[in-house]
Amino acid sequence: MSERDRGAKPLPRRQGSDGEGAQARVTLSGVPLELVYTAEHRDGAGPPERPGEYPFTRGIHATGYRGKLWTMRMFAGFGTPEETNRRFHALLGAGQTGLSTAFDLPTLMGYDADHPLARGEVGRCGVSVSSLHDMEALFEGIDLEGVTTSMTINAPASAIWAMYLAAAQRRGADLRKLGGTIQNDILKEYIAQKEYAVPPESAVRLVVDTLEWGPQHVPRWNVVSVSGYHIREAGSNAVQELAFTLADGRHYVQRAIERGLDVDSFAPRVSFFFNLHNDFFEEIAKLRAARRIWARWLREQFGARDPRSWTLRTHAQTAGVSLTAQQPLVNLARVAIQALAGVLGGTNSLHTDAYDEALALPTEEAALLALRTQQVIAHETGVANVIDPLGGSYFVEHLTDEMERRALELVAAIDDEGGVEAAIESGWFARRIGDTSYQEQCAVEAGERLIVGVNAYASETPPVPLQAIDPEVALSQARRLRQLRAQRDAAAAESALRELRAAAVDGRNTMPAFLSCAHALCTVGEQMDVLRAVFGEYQEPVTL
Repeated sequence: MSERDRGAKPLPRRQGSDGEGAQARVTLSGVPLELVYTAEHRDGAGPPERPGEYPFTRGIHATGYRGKLWTMRMFAGFGTPEETNRRFHALLGAGQTGLSTAFDLPTLMGYDADHPLARGEVGRCGVSVSSLHDMEALFEGIDLEGVTTSMTINAPASAIWAMYLAAAQRRGADLRKLGGTIQNDILKEYIAQKEYAVPPESAVRLVVDTLEWGPQHVPRWNVVSVSGYHIREAGSNAVQELAFTLADGRHYVQRAIERGLDVDSFAPRVSFFFNLHNDFFEEIAKLRAARRIWARWLREQFGARDPRSWTLRTHAQTAGVSLTAQQPLVNLARVAIQALAGVLGGTNSLHTDAYDEALALPTEEAALLALRTQQVIAHETGVANVIDPLGGSYFVEHLTDEMERRALELVAAIDDEGGVEAAIESGWFARRIGDTSYQEQCAVEAGERLIVGVNAYASETPPVPLQAIDPEVALSQARRLRQLRAQRDAAAAESALRELRAAAVDGRNTMPAFLSCAHALCTVGEQMDVLRAVFGEYQEPVTL
């Protein structure tokens, strides 16, 4: 059988205005597409606003990438802190302009490396961090005032952020000069990624603590990165990703205002994180629509007066879920196209996936190729020379309008459910994402959606070198924890944990207590055990 014969069935054809036998076309989110777009599709709308002007459809900066290229922030983390530190130095040496930290599953769940539930997972999907000593080793030799650092962590976000800040303080750094992002978006954990600890209401309270404390003490730090990335990876489409992400961000803003915070005191320190999938123009339109919706909400609904509060600043990452284990080198093409969509959509920061990530954590060579992909886009294609070069395109402007309209319809449906937390508890999000994921898989299996190397153009897949994680990592991290507990001031650690418990019980801001715990060498697991004891441990409801 020839390679062509092994391909999938052709897409179904339709009759109609597109011409006899023309193929039906929709975006990955199901938005119907015309054969050609004209001025009639703009519904009488005037020309788009200039970049840097409200509502920022065309970008938040008047100079675009001419003033400053997007931050090339490659996600990295595996094994011990020392191993990841070496990868950090290699990426910085290769021209990366910001750090992004991937933590292993025990850390993400708020368990120490020697906890029984951590067995088999230490250092596997990211770096193992249980204490301030781990954090110090992770960033050894890196100027924390000179580089911005992103940390993808949610349930124990406050504890991990406090450890980073404590590590900086021990070096004599000024917290007011530190820049970076802590993801700290617990709502999408209940919706998609499922790495949670305490119930939603209490978890959101901890997020609001950081929104209150962070801008006062670490004013250059983004204390929440509202993340649609994991919602998309869980199986949503682009419209759902857009709607659910913005609804989560709006929820944090509402809760902070309910506490009595002025919206302009914290809104400029809320950032976002979106997925970049295969539907090129839909991804561009998604980012443009996101900026517009957020700007209008903050100014018109929440009364923000500071223009910085209106601007949606976003990191973006190419779609890990789109990568294939079959013919993994083809992933280089997917990543390049997705990254280009992010740049044309105006992302402020970008991670490009490595081609081998459907098989294992990326090797150093694969990570370098992923970084080089961004550098080629930045320096060889010319796309950074003009701001929003697709602005005014009949198709792109129409699709941006349509993404906005459909997303707002979904946000209204969330409100009808009683809001984000109620929709989590009722299983509304899970059902929506599950249905979309099922429909997508059915389309792939039926050959209605073609994936090169999977259900079309299949061929033998040659082996590629993979990143191996030494089983010794778990043992070495457990030894490090035993040594830390034996050598630290036990009374100081106990006192700090009691203060954290008191702050949680009394409703006081918990960040000062987390910082004290970091300096007292309390572990991530010890701090999260305090919160689980106070707030209870969340169990996801069974829904049908």
